Amino acid sequence: MAPVKKAAAKKAAPKKSAPKAPGTASASALIDKKISTLNDWRGETLARLRALIKRAEPGVAETVKWRKPSNGMLGVPVWEKDGILCTGETYKDKVKLTFAHGAALEDPAGLFNASLDGGVRRAIDFHEGARVNEKAFAALIRAAAAHNSEKEAARPRKKTKGA
Repeated sequence: MAPVKKAAAKKAAPKKSAPKAPGTASASALIDKKISTLNDWRGETLARLRALIKRAEPGVAETVKWRKPSNGMLGVPVWEKDGILCTGETYKDKVKLTFAHGAALEDPAGLFNASLDGGVRRAIDFHEGARVNEKAFAALIRAAAAHNSEKEAARPRKKTKGA
């Protein structure tokens, strides 16, 4: 029987950089690509809405969810702050922003025009040539962020050991 050799000590593998967090360049790059592939009024509209969202709520994180072959693996742009504020979907005849907790938000300007019968979500459908009430839209984005912050603050925290 041959003697058993001890395995050579393995060199420690170099540390890999941490995976990119949601909202970093990779999600933004996917959204950029989605906008550029639309190459029509829908891309322009989505780009404009994106800029308005980022201006209204500077701490917003861009993420991409629901990547699958049917949407070219580009996914759905999502804007988050303490949870999802809204998603941006594109269809042949519209760009739809769906607010995750839209039913809980005040909408004095009447921007919500879709998914009005839902118990939680509300949406805004933008059709070709639609004008955006930028002031009311920014207020809606800020209201969504405030709603998420309030929900986050009210969430019970886990107790740590020794506390």
